Parts: sequence; structure tokens; C-alpha cells
Amino acid sequence: MAALVAETLKADPYCGHLFVFRSKRNDRLKMLTFDGSGMVLVTKWLEVGRFTWPPVENGAVRLSAAKMALLLDGLDWSRVALPEVKRPTLVG
Repeated sequence: MAALVAETLKADPYCGHLFVFRSKRNDRLKMLTFDGSGMVLVTKWLEVGRFTWPPVENGAVRLSAAKMALLLDGLDWSRVALPEVKRPTLVG
């Protein structure tokens, strides 16, 4: 899986990011990350239902921590309304 990250995504598998791979059936996933002392591989499959994935952009999907938590729980994160947060303006 580290080779897939390096060759296909052109990313460093040792950078500390979490790389998630899904099955064709979309009911199983594997997650790969480097925690500073070694590679961590986690597998999860849903007994019922399928994972809801955001669209792929430039060959990858990027998720916030909140969306990732919903995805791992098997919930449809696309039905959750996120609050609109205004960015602060610089005064000066």
C-alpha cells in the first residue's frame, strides 16, 4: 500500500497523512499512515450498507476530520449541513 501511495498518488507515505483505500464493493476500506515509529494499517468493513464518498478531484479525495469520522461510522456525511463560518477580517 505504501508503494501505491508513492507511485500512484506521487505522495510520501511517511509524511504522517492518512491514506484511505476503498474496495470495489464500497463496504470495506483500508487506512495507512506512518505514526513516527512505524506504518499503521487499519481495516474496516460495514456489516450493513456502504460508505459514502465525496467526489474524486485530481485523483484523490480530501476530507475534514469531521467528515472522516462520519465516513468511518458508516454515516452519509453529505446529508450533514455544516455551519457557515465567516473568516475574520484584518483591521489596520
